[in-house]
Amino acid sequence: MQIQGYFDLKFEAVKDAFANLFEDPQERGAALCVQVGGETVVDIWAGTADKDGAQAWTSDTLVNLFSCTKAFAAVAALQLVGEGKLDLDVPVARWWPEFAAAGKERITLRQLLSHRAGLPALRELLPAEALYDWDAMTRALAAEQPWWTPGEGHGYAAITYGWLVGELLRRVDGRSPGESIIARTARPLELDFHIGLVDAEFPRVAHVSRAKGNFGDAAAQRLLKCMMTEPASMTTRAFANPPSIMTSTNKPEWRRMEQPAANGHGGARALAGFYARLLDGRLLEAELLNEMTREHSVGEDKTLLTRTRFGLGCMLDQPEVPNATYGVGPKAFGHPGAGGSIGFADPERELAFGFVTNTLGPYVLMDPRAQKLAGAVKDCLS
Repeated sequence: MQIQGYFDLKFEAVKDAFANLFEDPQERGAALCVQVGGETVVDIWAGTADKDGAQAWTSDTLVNLFSCTKAFAAVAALQLVGEGKLDLDVPVARWWPEFAAAGKERITLRQLLSHRAGLPALRELLPAEALYDWDAMTRALAAEQPWWTPGEGHGYAAITYGWLVGELLRRVDGRSPGESIIARTARPLELDFHIGLVDAEFPRVAHVSRAKGNFGDAAAQRLLKCMMTEPASMTTRAFANPPSIMTSTNKPEWRRMEQPAANGHGGARALAGFYARLLDGRLLEAELLNEMTREHSVGEDKTLLTRTRFGLGCMLDQPEVPNATYGVGPKAFGHPGAGGSIGFADPERELAFGFVTNTLGPYVLMDPRAQKLAGAVKDCLS
């Protein structure tokens, strides 16, 4: 497999580890970008972007980043906190009065961002098309009763996070949630990252598909079993209500919508650039970054049925948990996306890391491909 792009010779072992991914015949396309101290030391890509394997992955290929998007949304919300327009500990209902229904009158932005609000899913089954109807989804969430007492324990809001945080952005920032986030993060940093793609960008987007025959680790199998056998469970509802959540990735409607939990589109360079700018203070004041990366939730996740650890809109490292470590340093923070894409930072090494793929793996948290690459980076730095 021919590897395109640039790497500092000190990081040749990282390039080799990336090339090794393609020994798996199912691996289609991927990109990796690593910055250290704000300098790009690796920016490489390989493979194919389209469904038929005819279109080469290029330096500006975009791919659906799934939950990597959540950290961008959190930064936009935290910027509004810094501007005094939002508050982490004031009830959300101050800005969104309808949200106070059904026992949610005291839920705060801090609880939404740390997955402690009890709203990872909707009980009432919605039609597939509701996924693309912002007002229908936010109305349903405003009426929903929490699945547990808000603030007591946590459960990952895989997709509802986007409507919950996005609606606050919409109401407080006065623009659509995607526009708010892009104007506050990607545009000033000149990152090729989008929430709500225009049709003219579609030719650049990689077609995403699942690898076959790999059932993942124990956490992935537990989640799959729950979704196959307990259709009314909170976990199943979180990923399958509306039922179109899991099947829409390559659809034009999905690309066009603004769903800041799951449908950001970008590349490895955008992810690494975002985390590099978090580290150098250009996105958040130090006090707000400390708040974002401080432990807010840890332990058994009511949605994912595995151990998770969250700050505000970011996943924190769990060095002792094989499926939940970035594999670099214990202070690492960032966010994986479904199927393998990931962006993270390790402040101790001034490291920013972005990996993207269009070959979806089955893992719930960290994908072993990204972990191997991160391990190779760590070895080159030590």
